[in-house]
Amino acid sequence: MNLFNRKKSMTFEQLIDFLQISGVDSSRLSEATYFACLKVLSESIGKLPLKLMQYTEKGGVIKAYKHPLYKLADSQPNDYMTATHFWSTVEFNRNHYGNAYVWIDGAGSKTRLWILDPSSVTPYIDDKGLWGTKNALWYVYNSGTASLKISSDSMLHFKTSASSDGVTGKSVRDVLRSTIEGNQKAQAMLNRAYENGFTGKAVLQYTGELSDANEKKFAKKIEDFVNGEGSDKRSIIPMAYGTKLETVNTKLADNEFLGLKKYSALQIAAAFGIKPNQINDYEKASYASAEAQQLAFYVDTLLYIIKQYEEEMNNKLLSDEETQKGYYFKFNVSVILRADLKTQMESLTRAVQGSLYTPNEARAFIDAPATLGGDRLLCNGTMIPVEMAGTQYQRGGE
Repeated sequence: MNLFNRKKSMTFEQLIDFLQISGVDSSRLSEATYFACLKVLSESIGKLPLKLMQYTEKGGVIKAYKHPLYKLADSQPNDYMTATHFWSTVEFNRNHYGNAYVWIDGAGSKTRLWILDPSSVTPYIDDKGLWGTKNALWYVYNSGTASLKISSDSMLHFKTSASSDGVTGKSVRDVLRSTIEGNQKAQAMLNRAYENGFTGKAVLQYTGELSDANEKKFAKKIEDFVNGEGSDKRSIIPMAYGTKLETVNTKLADNEFLGLKKYSALQIAAAFGIKPNQINDYEKASYASAEAQQLAFYVDTLLYIIKQYEEEMNNKLLSDEETQKGYYFKFNVSVILRADLKTQMESLTRAVQGSLYTPNEARAFIDAPATLGGDRLLCNGTMIPVEMAGTQYQRGGE
């Protein structure tokens, strides 16, 4: 299959053969905090509208509706995925594997974006120039049946900030492997405690004599009663004369189990840049602090991720000529920074009065229809240009 022949379309069978996505490694997903952090980041990127914008000659900015790549970014990157699920999956791979790879197939209005399995992609720097330009970056995709090389300008590569070479990223699960595994073992222990009714091991004392066979049979019977197994589940355990059952319970409070597990959860969340309230830790949260944490989440965590996405798409999807014409991709972050209705209305009113928005632009924010005459900027009549300051105090002047 020739990846560089962009005019040649692929059959469905060829596409499935090329894009065989292996099952997602779930060895760490069973840890609740780790999964919650992946979910928060994936959904945060998925909910942000991605638009293709253009600077106008007058210095303004408009949406480039007529550009062939507008629909690609806004609603449908390929024939089988919407933009929401597409970018959520890309962000999931970026965090879970440390790298996310998107193959750019076609050009212009026929461009399609396909997500590749990160575990099947290996970046190479051709320092000998065997594949063309010396020191060029290539990506080799192993589909299981064939190895295919993809040039760097045909691959969108998104990675985590943890990188030792600047080319590939390291996943959080690899950096915090011991912490995540420790939380998994803690959860497994808690599950066993639930299954045993929070009853630990027990010591069965008997002063008489028993054969080995009868001793094991007797102990098995007592164990079945304790665990409630079988059809004769009861709350009373029958004990033979001369026997005594003493439980050896492990108290979670004595081992500070919950405190240590909570601390480990906060460590995992911090590695992802997730705020405590986003993993349901509201111990020190209020409505005001939660709103401030949401803003901090954007500044401290999402801003870096969004900037990387925009830069990669601007470099790989737009030509130099299109960049010179003012085209660029941009995420609309206002959807996650929306305030309550009262604050939103006050902000829009001030923007209209300050000549930042026309009335129709402000109405569009609240999904209201445009009105006649609402496309003109309004301003306060008491305001004058700065070069005319002081003329109102002159006498006899025009």
